[in-house]
Amino acid sequence: MLLHNNLLGIVVATLYIFAIIGFAELLRKWRGYSSNFTRKVIHIGVGMMSWALIFVFTSPWPFIIMCLLFAMFLFLDFHFGFFPAMASKDKNNLGTVYFPIAAAAVVFVFWDQPPLMVAALMPLTWGDGLAPVVGRAYGKRPYYIKNHKRTVEGSLGFFVFGFLFTWLALWLMPSLPDVSPQAAILPALVVVV
Repeated sequence: MLLHNNLLGIVVATLYIFAIIGFAELLRKWRGYSSNFTRKVIHIGVGMMSWALIFVFTSPWPFIIMCLLFAMFLFLDFHFGFFPAMASKDKNNLGTVYFPIAAAAVVFVFWDQPPLMVAALMPLTWGDGLAPVVGRAYGKRPYYIKNHKRTVEGSLGFFVFGFLFTWLALWLMPSLPDVSPQAAILPALVVVV
């Protein structure tokens, strides 16, 4: 269903985002999941909204403005902790704030090429979203980048999930460029690498 009413799109997108945050908060309180896990639920859930943007908005601008407003809101949340489900143990981690800024930039650049728009966000959505989850669950081989601990297993999780969803976006998103499943493999590999 095409909404093609930007005001309605803003309402739907805002409700969706807060529903994801609410769901993550419910998981945290009801099931006792850590904020490290619930942050990733929010991260992936909100990132997947990119698949619907061309069906909800007629222009990139309402979404770009929303992203910038949410970045400011998330910056305040980072300092004041409105939503414990989004809290990071790393008090220097502004990734939650950077995510909507990156989404705004990608939507600005690739609005007229939806497969590229969504594909550009999938490594950030799924790769970055699941790398720490995989790393914590299966990580046995640590390495460090500027005093930040990573694991080979977490990096492989980033690669696998980032590749899979980038490939799906290139292949399945309607509009130009129209890419076959086989032709989407190499660009997806390049993007995720």
